[in-house]
Amino acid sequence: MSLPSTLRRSTCALLALGLVTTATAGPCDLYDAAGYPCVAAHSTTRALYSAYKGPLYQVQRTDGTTTDIAPLSAGGVANASTQDAFCAGTTCVISIIYDQSSRGNHLTRAPPGSAGSGPAPGGYDNLADATAAPVYLNGHKAYGVKVAPGTGYRNNDAKGTATGNAAEGMYAVLDGTHYNGGCCFDYGNAETNSVDTGAGHMEAIYFGNCNVWGTGQGSGPWIMGDLENGLFSGQNAKYNGGDPAINYRFVTAVVKGDSSNLWAIRGGNAASGLLSTYYSGPRPSGYYPMKKEGAIILGIGGDNSHGAQGTFYEGVMTTGYPSDAVEDKVQADVVAAGYSTSP
Repeated sequence: MSLPSTLRRSTCALLALGLVTTATAGPCDLYDAAGYPCVAAHSTTRALYSAYKGPLYQVQRTDGTTTDIAPLSAGGVANASTQDAFCAGTTCVISIIYDQSSRGNHLTRAPPGSAGSGPAPGGYDNLADATAAPVYLNGHKAYGVKVAPGTGYRNNDAKGTATGNAAEGMYAVLDGTHYNGGCCFDYGNAETNSVDTGAGHMEAIYFGNCNVWGTGQGSGPWIMGDLENGLFSGQNAKYNGGDPAINYRFVTAVVKGDSSNLWAIRGGNAASGLLSTYYSGPRPSGYYPMKKEGAIILGIGGDNSHGAQGTFYEGVMTTGYPSDAVEDKVQADVVAAGYSTSP
């Protein structure tokens, strides 16, 4: 059966405008289906499950009032117009980054740690300016989390995250042009008391060009693993030539650690192409077995080191050691999300 010509033309026009859509699996749908369920799913730009339509994040005005920002539709891009209207004529910060998984692992302002206090009252860290990182996903405006030095988010009472030597995976989409050499722009697993409790008590994605510990090719920036008391680009505690300097505007960064003596760093262009494996092999000396504690951090080190800068768009943490195959599917979904600096 064929459609009438007028209906065919209307349907094609709608498809060209992106207004006729088919529900597709989000990153956490892909992980879940492969047996590596998300235990934390954070994004201010879009839903990370195809059926998710709850709040993505909360913004707060200078007068203390707040509102939640949800996706335009289930599984969709954030409704930036809600934020724009609420914050018009005033200043807003991102006060909560909601966990889209069922675990309730929301991220809020980070408390003081053993590396020092933050610049906000009570020694807490600053919150990110809600309008500082505009971005577009397939033409729809959204906002990322622009972390300046002194800014940080944390959850020291996370549920379901890996502890001890348990396996986990994580990815994040970041701004590959916004970084520095400070410690430490991280997203991932950290100490539950904001204190440096020793080697192996962390497992987090790091992005930047800090060269105090490990390094990769050139002058960076690099995707590395923050395993506490060191940023690592591979097994060697210092230089690992397989870890390239990154020059993409949008970066997909992956770190994962198995319960065996195995961990990996992967990465790629979040706007196009495939992931590459920069390291896969044994952990550095002194980092097996791991002693992960299960807190979640964003923009800071495990001890609240807050000298770094970077921009975060989305990220998840999983149980188990995800296969390269499922991470490749997640990368394809990230690319299909259409991250861009212009509509």
